[in-house]
Amino acid sequence: MTNPVSLPFTYFMWDIPLSIVEGNNTIEEEIMGRISLGNRAFYANQDLFKSKLLTKKSKLRMYQTLVRPVVTYGCETWVLKENTKTKLRVFERKALRRICGPTKESDGTWRIKSNGELIRLIGNKDIINYVKAQRLAWFGHVHRMADNSMVKKKYMSGHPH
Repeated sequence: MTNPVSLPFTYFMWDIPLSIVEGNNTIEEEIMGRISLGNRAFYANQDLFKSKLLTKKSKLRMYQTLVRPVVTYGCETWVLKENTKTKLRVFERKALRRICGPTKESDGTWRIKSNGELIRLIGNKDIINYVKAQRLAWFGHVHRMADNSMVKKKYMSGHPH
């Protein structure tokens, strides 16, 4: 197995690797690093997400604008395996539960929102569909490039080297 390749890069004041490719051509470490940075971005804005002055809709838009892009930076090139999709969904549901807070039942007890309630809350705009849309948009950009573009040649050949 070869050593991972890592290029230094600064994003939102944090030093993170630009790309980590393991010997078996996966980028799971990078995605886990992105999830970690998403947690940092979320908790850096925790006061806004807990604020009683903002509506739930505003908080969801803030999550989609401030946190999700940190997690999905560079997602156009990701190959998502089921375990990675699960980790991304868990991250998003955790953030949404923090934003929405508990639900008070008619008998006075409190409970956290179920996965189904969270899915209904964001509709089909979950993080996995967002990644798929970004990948499709990237494909469109590459497809429209000139035929002699190095990016298009590499992308369309299916070989990274």
